Amino acid sequence: MSIGQQKSNDALGTANRGNPAESGLCTLCRADCQGRCETFMSCMKGRKMLYPRDFGTITAGSDNITHVGVSYNSLRIQGYNYGAYGLSKGLSNGADDCIFPNVNIEAEFGNEVKTKSRIPILSGALGSTFVAAKYWESFAVGAALVGYPIVVGENVVGVDKQSVIENGKIEVSPELDRRVNTYLRYHDGYGAIIVQMNVEDTRNGVADYVLRKYGDKAIIELKWGQGAKDIGGEIQVTDLDYAIFLKNRGYIVDPDPTVPEVQQAFKTGAIRSFARHSRLGYTDLSSSDQVQEAFMTAVADLRKLGYKRITLKTGSYGMEALAMSIKLATDAKLDLLTIDGSGGGTGMSPWNMMESWGVPSILLHSKAYEYASILAQRGKKVVDLAFGGGIAREDQMFKALALGAPFAKMICVGRATMIPGFLGANIEGVLNPERKAALNGNWNELAKSVAEIGTKPEEIFAGYYDVQKKVGAAEMKNIPFGAIAIWTLCDKLAAGLQQLLAGARRFNISEISRFDLASGNRETERETGIPFITEVQDEAAKRLLNS
Repeated sequence: MSIGQQKSNDALGTANRGNPAESGLCTLCRADCQGRCETFMSCMKGRKMLYPRDFGTITAGSDNITHVGVSYNSLRIQGYNYGAYGLSKGLSNGADDCIFPNVNIEAEFGNEVKTKSRIPILSGALGSTFVAAKYWESFAVGAALVGYPIVVGENVVGVDKQSVIENGKIEVSPELDRRVNTYLRYHDGYGAIIVQMNVEDTRNGVADYVLRKYGDKAIIELKWGQGAKDIGGEIQVTDLDYAIFLKNRGYIVDPDPTVPEVQQAFKTGAIRSFARHSRLGYTDLSSSDQVQEAFMTAVADLRKLGYKRITLKTGSYGMEALAMSIKLATDAKLDLLTIDGSGGGTGMSPWNMMESWGVPSILLHSKAYEYASILAQRGKKVVDLAFGGGIAREDQMFKALALGAPFAKMICVGRATMIPGFLGANIEGVLNPERKAALNGNWNELAKSVAEIGTKPEEIFAGYYDVQKKVGAAEMKNIPFGAIAIWTLCDKLAAGLQQLLAGARRFNISEISRFDLASGNRETERETGIPFITEVQDEAAKRLLNS
């Protein structure tokens, strides 16, 4: 593991409320937080957060020059002093054209049908957690406006009291429809809506329903697991009747709300909530050959239904499962495989499980590259990969894409793209108190970190007028502040990524490679295969000196 992140950054003027994770987000991120972490401030100030504060009265120096342990922090980004690669058509290699705003960071993934994204990110799965439901409009509208894919996570149909499931077939699913239609309202050809299925979703016929209603507008995703836990997904409910409803719908509910003693304990207050769990997959199988047969059959069934785009999400299992996911996704000609490393965030996972299980992201991603390379050497067209697990900043995105190049096309970003939704709802609820409850706002007045920037949305959000240009002045009344905050955050991430790519002389994100990284210590070199920092180009340097 890496040395802990600092709780404050004096150069940027940021601070964490709680203990920071490797991503820079607090280990516990609250929807009501009044903020000052880097992601929180970037939702308002945008690309200004790329630079130290108070220019003209300060100087700033890095303290990130000593690397301990193995993490993304212990990789360093290479810069070069000549050349330019991947310039867009019409651009020369002159200094006037080779500027960072001309770096093309548009990404795409897919086997036969390509899905385009304006920036190389997709959301983490936003499923049946109440946070996802409460702030979905901000999440979905923001993703659609920016132009990146968003994932509707597992169990959305199953936990919806209004959904109607008869004889294993979904007849009505209002919440799933809301999720999909909110995104499609502003979808302009970039990005995609991805609907994820777990064991219960498969039983409930989610795939058939999504295809029947939305056709090729939606991508279906099979799920093996995630980086935050090694069991099925959970939510917590505080209503006894709702807990019984979920039990009757076929979920595991803990403690069992139908047991008289549990009901009595709930009435007296000794038990105040219930955990709803999903089931594990492939429990009836005992070999990788059996998994392969079952998986290929499932994919074939989805193809028969009519799905043209299918993806897979896997968690931080061991090496056999990792290799299996890459090989099967490749053989099945899937469009994307998302590999989520341990350390990833979640709405609800057992805490000590999240702390202790699975393979940390950088180790998992390094082996993913190694295994993908083996398939490529055998002449296989390797499935496009997305890396996730504690990645939130533009430098981390660069490192993950470079570590997995040329196979890694996208970065799965979970909690970082949710913070702007929280922040926007809190600000909008203060400025429009009559809508506070509907918005799930948590503030009665603007936080100091916001008020010092402005008191109106056009003052607070650096990206306000960019969004207005895209949708029109009249439509702005329908755009959640959280979506404007997502746009503003993504503008900062995009600009930062462009700057890093320009420094590496890569003017198209497709040009990024492992040669753009160096290891900050020998342990990281051994685990990632990225050479130690003073050995990168050392032979070339000595040839130059001896020439």
